[in-house]
Amino acid sequence: MTEAISANLDLDLISNRFIVADFGCASGPNTFVAVQNIIDAVEEKYLRETGQNPEDNIEFQVLFNDLRINDFNTLFQTLPPGRRYFSAGVPGSFFNRVLPKKSFHIGVMSYAFLFTSKIPKGIMDRDSPLWNKDMQCTGFNPAVKKAYLEQYSIDTKNLLDARAEELMPGGLMLLLGSCMRDGVKMSETLKGTVMDFIGESLNDLAQKGVTEQEKVDTFKTSIYFAEQGEIRQIIEENGKFTIEAFEDIIHSKNEFPLDPKTLAISFKALYGAFISAHFGVEVMRKAFELVEVKAREQISRLHKVKPGMQYLIVLRKN
Repeated sequence: MTEAISANLDLDLISNRFIVADFGCASGPNTFVAVQNIIDAVEEKYLRETGQNPEDNIEFQVLFNDLRINDFNTLFQTLPPGRRYFSAGVPGSFFNRVLPKKSFHIGVMSYAFLFTSKIPKGIMDRDSPLWNKDMQCTGFNPAVKKAYLEQYSIDTKNLLDARAEELMPGGLMLLLGSCMRDGVKMSETLKGTVMDFIGESLNDLAQKGVTEQEKVDTFKTSIYFAEQGEIRQIIEENGKFTIEAFEDIIHSKNEFPLDPKTLAISFKALYGAFISAHFGVEVMRKAFELVEVKAREQISRLHKVKPGMQYLIVLRKN
């Protein structure tokens, strides 16, 4: 992110006020790290290229945006001491009511670029050719994948349109997230395999009478991990932004360490709330206990999965 800002931020955008927005801030502390990294990078570039102290010339403002149900109280109770920015919480769709259009300079989204607004039509209809027995889009059924991609394309273009209205011309959007490498199916990756473990665990609980099979059959995720090329095509077709960078973030342990307990905890953090809302907390807890068992029993399978991809996309507003 620091390198992206150094290379792509136009200093002509900087006046006496600089606004950063985090879309999907949650309740901290990751959002504080993200916005501070951005501010540090802007200050570093400003000092290097102007020779002036940014603290004397720039007032930084940070807008924390998330759903209305987000715990903004905890967020603001834990704001870092000594921060050099003013801040406001902006719930839901109130963003345009708080600021005039084309007013913020840099926006950041972390792992929020993979949701759809709804389950595609036909996916939950047993009589439909699009009926999907899995809780996710595994990638193996072409019709199901096409339906998810079409819905994802609609929602992502709407998201880009909204950000384009709010972002200053020449401003940057920094997107951190996870996707598929071109040609790789979801269930061939580590995250897809663990998602399959979750579905299998819920089915096991239904067979034991812990939950109803009907509930399992009607549980689908409104998440689509697009292929790298699909994301690039959607952005280019939208036309509101120029892709300045699409970087593959390489970690020594790939996306997740191959430890069964860590995998269960990580995916519980990612999907636990969705599962609890549909099945209840107790079923969710038991499901992830089984996920850890399955991951331990099938650890050799996890060692053979195809790599996923974590990315940093840098978009410049046209």
